[in-house]
Amino acid sequence: MPDHAAKVIANPWMLLKRLTDARIALGRAGVSQPTAPQLAFQLAHAQARDAVHLALDAEALHAALQALGHGCLRLHSAAADRGIYLQRPDLGRRLDAPSREALLACRGDAEARPHDVAFVVADGLSALAIGRHALPFLQAVLPRLQGEGWRIAPLSVVEQGRVAVADEVGELLGARLVVVLIGERPGLSSPDSMGLYMSWMPRVGLSDAQRNCISNIRPAGLGYAEAADKLHWLMDEARRRGLTGVALKDETGTPAGESALASASFLLPGGPMPEIARQSRIDSPPENNT
Repeated sequence: MPDHAAKVIANPWMLLKRLTDARIALGRAGVSQPTAPQLAFQLAHAQARDAVHLALDAEALHAALQALGHGCLRLHSAAADRGIYLQRPDLGRRLDAPSREALLACRGDAEARPHDVAFVVADGLSALAIGRHALPFLQAVLPRLQGEGWRIAPLSVVEQGRVAVADEVGELLGARLVVVLIGERPGLSSPDSMGLYMSWMPRVGLSDAQRNCISNIRPAGLGYAEAADKLHWLMDEARRRGLTGVALKDETGTPAGESALASASFLLPGGPMPEIARQSRIDSPPENNT
């Protein structure tokens, strides 16, 4: 009897899968997606949902950060639990009353800015990212700053925190610069991506335009050493110029490895087009520009 089993038809973009974790070149079985990519999508979706709801092990993180030698404070946002945090983003941007009191007790002079920088670690939308990457990243960047004489405030761990909560922490600690390490919204290929946001003269009410961001920090994305280099450059420039945000651009340059990859990519202007891509372009219908 004839075999009526559906055959998986390969996608001509298969060659590019080695360059990205994105879901490209999945192939097809008839008019449907093959079983293996469909199951992989469902697994990735489950991992992303788990990352959003996973609770931060704040006690273990606090102990690990305390061992770095700069002191560490355990704080909490005004969002009492995860459910409220997800439904009320505004509460995740502010501290609760006990946390504010604890920070004021650490500061002393209410008008001075005794610290050059304050580091805040917040769970954000992926406690998984913070649990995996916050400690090794800080181990990469703090010794360099300490060796250059930066006055580093006690580290802070904020549960149920969003990006803007760091501005309140930095203001209350009296820091001229604040850097928040936060779990980013999980993607379907990266449930453990950590981001950094940096603000000059932090205070409640700063906008996103007044912050700089370094995203996708994880071994499979932007490595700890490279992220530490970028942050160090931005911090030096922020202190020199007295600003952060849209007026401060990352001018550290493109690593040599990336330059070589870019020159070989047909997706970028001037790059060579592999034969498989040429064939794909020939076989594809015209783009709809309407």
